[in-house]
Amino acid sequence: MAVKVNSVSARRALEALGANIKTARLKRRISVKGFAERIGVSESTVARLEKGDDGVSIGTLAMACLVLGEIDRISDFLDAGTDDTGLLLERESLPKRIDRKRTPKSSSSSQDKAVPIADDEEGVGF
Repeated sequence: MAVKVNSVSARRALEALGANIKTARLKRRISVKGFAERIGVSESTVARLEKGDDGVSIGTLAMACLVLGEIDRISDFLDAGTDDTGLLLERESLPKRIDRKRTPKSSSSSQDKAVPIADDEEGVGF
């Protein structure tokens, strides 16, 4: 069952997406009939897509992007590496400090003593 979009901003975003798809189709000089045939839907579905109808399937959107040569935009949408909000939230969840692991003390022998780690020229030692 399709969910109706009640948000004004979401509604506007869908209408803008539909208008962008129509503009891209027209710039490529593809007729509605030809576009519908290549996507595999009816002409009325193309009209609904271009109006931003929230009932058009995501599969139809993906096929429209494929026909327009823009399928990478679908796969890159909300990519974890470029999701600024997600990256910020991830950064905020990092621990504030990291406690050094405590090891049980054993008999003192020269083999058990830790060797100091030397820093490289950037101040990082691993």
